[in-house]
Amino acid sequence: MKKNTAQYKKGIALYIAVTVTAALVLVSFAVVSLALKQISISSAGRDSQEAFYAADSGGECAIFWDVKNPTNPGLSAFSTTTAPQTIFCNFDANNPSNGSIATGGGSNATTTFTLTFLPQTYCAVVTVVKGYAGGVQNTKIESRGYNTCDTTSPRRVERAIRVNY
Repeated sequence: MKKNTAQYKKGIALYIAVTVTAALVLVSFAVVSLALKQISISSAGRDSQEAFYAADSGGECAIFWDVKNPTNPGLSAFSTTTAPQTIFCNFDANNPSNGSIATGGGSNATTTFTLTFLPQTYCAVVTVVKGYAGGVQNTKIESRGYNTCDTTSPRRVERAIRVNY
């Protein structure tokens, strides 16, 4: 007696279609997962870069006013031997608070100020410490940059630059 092999082959097309579809779905999920991880990594890199640029700008502003001081050439705006001064960095219509930064001056050797970079979200907090060690004046500038000024943001990144001379 001969068996009818046609009746055993009826389900093979459906089995192959389901197997191929499952394999394609798995590959698709792997590609999407990889793409999402890459997006996350690139946005973290961008946030870090923005924070670094903010810190760098704050540090450069402090160095400029310490060394160049266009309102009082030859004297540091942060000097402990002169009266407190008002300096400005990144001062424009978007950032009016950057136009009236009060320095420590006088007996106060520490000045701390915040710079905004509106309309961007990043900012910098800069601390300048003037002092004397062994009769030699030294300056320490620490600038902390943030990709966002919102302290509650879970994606807030901080980068710092420290300058000693």
